[in-house]
Amino acid sequence: MLEVVTLSIALAMDATAVAAARGLAAGHVPARDAVLLPSLFGGFQAGMAALGWLAGRWIGPQIERWDHWVAFALLSLLGVKMIVEAIRGGDEETKKDDLVTLLGLAVATSIDAAAAGITLPMLAAPPAIALLMIGAVTALLSAIGLYVGKIAGQRFGSRLEVLGGVALIAIGIKIVVDHVS
Repeated sequence: MLEVVTLSIALAMDATAVAAARGLAAGHVPARDAVLLPSLFGGFQAGMAALGWLAGRWIGPQIERWDHWVAFALLSLLGVKMIVEAIRGGDEETKKDDLVTLLGLAVATSIDAAAAGITLPMLAAPPAIALLMIGAVTALLSAIGLYVGKIAGQRFGSRLEVLGGVALIAIGIKIVVDHVS
């Protein structure tokens, strides 16, 4: 079971960092987003791991070949978008695509879980338990990250949205560097 907990925490780290960056950018997080973001992040993390588990060996190498580039592209685009909104002084109209943004972040942070899902049959716990643990840990840590980011955003002001955008780009770069090296 320790292996499942360790895997769950490791997979949740990108989602937690992105949730914190999102909290920084938002400053004020609506109750809907405080529930929606962790739910999407946890759901996508578990869902992608389930896809990896079901797809097995065939899709694993395909996912591993491209996952880091897709995550990098999505996180970079969203990071640049956050920076531009911060510089322009984003208003409520720029927040209309919030659900699309959250879905993009959920996908970007969960792609590596598909490759990790291939390893589920090798763990001591049943895959269904592992999938539940992956989703629950990601949701919990994402909620904590969002809250901590929100507090920092409220304390230090909305210009931290630029920092949040830079953080998303940095996470994307780190994902690529980790996979390439």
